[in-house]
Amino acid sequence: MASTRNCIIQWSRGSVSSSFRPPSQCLRASPITQQTRNAAVLTGSNSANAAKYKRKELSTAQKKKKQRSTFVNHDLKDMEQFALCDAMRYIRAFEVGSQRNPKYELHVKLRTLKNGPVVRNRLRLPHPVKTDIRICVICPPDSKAATQAKQAGAVLIGEDVIFDAVKEGRIEFDRCICHVDSLPKLAKSGVARILGPRGLMPSAKMGSVVKDVTSAVKDLTGGSEYRERMGVVRLAIGQLGFTPDMLQKNIKAFVDMLKKDMAAMSDRMNKELHEVVLSSTNAPGFSLNGEFKSNGGVQPKELTAA
Repeated sequence: MASTRNCIIQWSRGSVSSSFRPPSQCLRASPITQQTRNAAVLTGSNSANAAKYKRKELSTAQKKKKQRSTFVNHDLKDMEQFALCDAMRYIRAFEVGSQRNPKYELHVKLRTLKNGPVVRNRLRLPHPVKTDIRICVICPPDSKAATQAKQAGAVLIGEDVIFDAVKEGRIEFDRCICHVDSLPKLAKSGVARILGPRGLMPSAKMGSVVKDVTSAVKDLTGGSEYRERMGVVRLAIGQLGFTPDMLQKNIKAFVDMLKKDMAAMSDRMNKELHEVVLSSTNAPGFSLNGEFKSNGGVQPKELTAA
């Protein structure tokens, strides 16, 4: 009681004198209070550390989560599929009033691994979709190959003239082929960094470095290139005015070529056809069931007359 009374007296004096400071023994917390505070601090730090380690464990678990090695392919058993004539009928209905020149597009989904070689090739369809392709032929300007290229319908022929135009940014052609005699000069011209990203650089692997210029130009006129991307191969397969017979021949030629391409790489990777989808520029996709026409559906004559 005496110590308490002394503290009260000193506090009352401190109200008069501003320089007074209460003794430390009066402000000192009790041992029980101090232990409670220390426990709270330790508990808070432990919970923070626990949360931090928990986050690390979650991130590690997420990193260790196994990713899919193949692309997602949905089951076709419960999916509605269409015959070719029925799909053409619906697509034409979607394209009514279209201002552009719409085309049929074919999307072939593959069962394949994500990491591996991709299907890539060029095909001349029985009924070409695009016939106004501008073809450039790199060959000596006064050679026999230049004469053949001009007769075959090439729009740009030569060597230095083409190289200078490309370097200036004037790329006025859609396809480019090179004669074997001009290949060394093409390699030294420095146009590969310009034509390469655009897919126009001649390559022996793609068959655009040739000896017979005439046949190469004819193959490119109306020819179509395709490449697998994300497990899907896309190709413009026909004009909207094509008859069902014309479109069927183009689809068959394209699918047969794809099967040959996949068979050629079977020793490196197994690829299989999963689904064939027909669409157009503005219409949605219609999964094909492999039939030409359905019972009770639209007849080919009706689409031919349209």
